[in-house]
Amino acid sequence: MLVLLTACSSAPTTVAIPASAAATSSSSKPTPDGPQASPVRLSRLTWQDFHGVRLPLSDVDGPRRLDHDRAAGFARTRQGALLAALHIAVRANAQWGPDVFEPTIAEQVTGPDADKLLEETRTQYEQSRREAGLPNGSALGVAYVAEEAYRWQSYTPDAATVDLVSAGPSPAGTTVRAVTRVQVVWRGGDWRVVAPLGGDWGNAAGPLTSLDGYTTFEG
Repeated sequence: MLVLLTACSSAPTTVAIPASAAATSSSSKPTPDGPQASPVRLSRLTWQDFHGVRLPLSDVDGPRRLDHDRAAGFARTRQGALLAALHIAVRANAQWGPDVFEPTIAEQVTGPDADKLLEETRTQYEQSRREAGLPNGSALGVAYVAEEAYRWQSYTPDAATVDLVSAGPSPAGTTVRAVTRVQVVWRGGDWRVVAPLGGDWGNAAGPLTSLDGYTTFEG
């Protein structure tokens, strides 16, 4: 988002939740309690495999444009905002290589820390690519991550905030989960993700031990 879970990638290294993520203090981080918008279940979903990540799509709410691993064209609805948050945040990640994260962040991420996010993602990518001995520009590998659930914090036709839950296998073979808070705003005829504080997804993420209070994706 999204922040991908440790050991969920086929590559020797993976984009992961920093060890300090749970201790990071930020107003944009998910919290167990607080005001929440009413949950609305998505309907008419289909599912797409995105390099190991299973992502929902809607013929009503988007994305309407899928091209070269990019996703755009989301409805100005609550469901459209949710799908935009998920698809854009997942793609704004070093794991898929610069052909994906560079234009995604440049065109679909906004906010005062958008440039920092791009710089941080480039740094993460280059470090992981060199450690894995991969050619420049290549993806770092698939990521065995499931986008499981969500919880609304707020929604208007102009801005929304939602907590997104990712799950994947740990080195011990158990399922581990993380929740990432993603903000989106409506600009230029589509939803844009607001870059996390400091350009670091770890500042918007933390571990999760229970799905209580979250709405699971159907299908």
